[in-house]
Amino acid sequence: MPEWEQRFRAPRVGLPEWAEDAPDRSLFVSNATGTFELYAWDRGTGEQRQATDRPNGTTDGTLTPDGEWIWWFSDTDGDEFGVWMRQPFAGAAAGRDQPAASGLEASYPAGLALGRDGTAVVGRSTDEEGTTIHVVPPGGEPWVVYRHRESAGVGDVSYDGRLLAIEHTEHGDAMHSAVKVAVLGEHSEVFAELDDTEGGTEELGLEVLGFAPAAGDNRLLIAHQRRGRWEPAIWDPVAAEFTDLRLDLPGDVSAQWYPDATGLLIAHTYQARSELYRYDLASGSLSRLDTPPGTVSGATARPDGSVEFHWSSAAEPAVVRNDRGEVVLQAPGMKPPASRPVEDVWVDGPGGKIHALVQRPAGGSGDGPYPTIFDIHGGPTWHDSDAFAAGPAAWLDHGFAVVRVNYRGSTGYGREWTDALKHRVGLIELEDIGAVRQWAVESGLADPEKLVLSGGSWGGYLTLLGLGVQPDDWTLGLAAVPVADYVTAYHDEMEALKAMDRTLLGGTPEEVPERFEASSPLTYVDRVRAPVYISAGVNDPRCPIQQVENYVVRLQQRGHPHEVYRYDAGHGSLVVEERIKQLRLELDFALKHLGLQDRRG
Repeated sequence: MPEWEQRFRAPRVGLPEWAEDAPDRSLFVSNATGTFELYAWDRGTGEQRQATDRPNGTTDGTLTPDGEWIWWFSDTDGDEFGVWMRQPFAGAAAGRDQPAASGLEASYPAGLALGRDGTAVVGRSTDEEGTTIHVVPPGGEPWVVYRHRESAGVGDVSYDGRLLAIEHTEHGDAMHSAVKVAVLGEHSEVFAELDDTEGGTEELGLEVLGFAPAAGDNRLLIAHQRRGRWEPAIWDPVAAEFTDLRLDLPGDVSAQWYPDATGLLIAHTYQARSELYRYDLASGSLSRLDTPPGTVSGATARPDGSVEFHWSSAAEPAVVRNDRGEVVLQAPGMKPPASRPVEDVWVDGPGGKIHALVQRPAGGSGDGPYPTIFDIHGGPTWHDSDAFAAGPAAWLDHGFAVVRVNYRGSTGYGREWTDALKHRVGLIELEDIGAVRQWAVESGLADPEKLVLSGGSWGGYLTLLGLGVQPDDWTLGLAAVPVADYVTAYHDEMEALKAMDRTLLGGTPEEVPERFEASSPLTYVDRVRAPVYISAGVNDPRCPIQQVENYVVRLQQRGHPHEVYRYDAGHGSLVVEERIKQLRLELDFALKHLGLQDRRG
């Protein structure tokens, strides 16, 4: 088996979540069976069992505070439209899976919070109703506590179950939320609100990080962008007190409570890497935890004071360990082979310095030039980091250099960088990608005759758009689950993404048709020169299949070289063999059209 396939097939585990009042009971995600599913883990006995088993996998789940129940989201073949189910932590012997919130019809999820008394707060999103948030009492009928056409979601419920925090975008800016707090009850009323978008300052948003985990404690941990980046603060909506923490760290800073509510676990992200700190609330001291250089993709503070985290680097596979140097959870079976380290490159661009991550293949001839793949991240509100990924490693194994660009729109470089793409969606990102492409060629890294533009989701969208807007720059394109026809995509996609598109483009296709036209790959399809490979999920609610078909028809009408692979899932696949198949098809397409041999089987 070639190493690139080993990296996909090697069993992996995610960061375990633990029940607040029964910390020995944990839930984690693993692909040990070849499909990503939820697993229950009793730390006291060491017993682990597979909790879900569905053809297309399951990753969305949580534990009730007492650890007695596992809640998991059940959709159909990856379409993200479904209902919450639950099962006893002890497994089938204690009872079968059952609907967790009787009386609520299927929807897209919009957050979930589980109270200690058995009450659940369930967020729902549908095209017909917008967002509704429901209180589901134990054994009773649910009632609506919040309703709005714009996107919103459940933030958190306080430790005593009395207060509910809601993130909302009633102001119409889906990129920047405000926060409301209500007293829970059949006649719930909002009594406090934080809205940093008031006064026309649309670029300021808030995020709910969680109520303090202590009885009678009304403090709510939030994140804000008042100084141009994400930072934590503490808000007591009852006492109307706001405490700005002002941590002296560059980049974005997030936080969560330690279980005794005396400190905060700080996650610090800067220039595509992350690290952890403990912040003591009494003294205001900040202490760095032992995290090696790379990326912490998740962390949690345990009741014994230890911190567990999921860590990897571009060269080293992921591990779940703690700040005491111990491996917490080990996946069974073979270990994934290591890959190549990442180099940081900063390139001058039209909007400022662009950060790119570069990997060079092993055993190459000198410093290049190499056939090079630009692997463009999705989101767009996301960023590439120094983290292990099987996809880029496969291209390195086949002799390619890999370049990943944190273009304008990416997170982690300040609010102004993230918000820069409004109204010229796609075109701004391509300016940055084009600047890094020019550097890659001029530096001798990339062979200009063997340049691949590739990505999934928003990265797939930028791939198709780039092939038409920059037709002379790319030798071929590989687009997975892309936006291809922006107008049709808008009308067919899930409601929350419609709200995001209205924010990005300043309105609907009927209100700003010129912006949708300028940002749609379909507009430029006749200019495409490079061979095009497209893969799409037939049940995808984010980048629906019909708009992809519209683009493919135009390629067919031109007789343009292309291949299309359609698979029976949603926005990507949770099945390992399916992921391998898709990457093998992409590799085959690229090697054929670039005139290269398959170096690694």
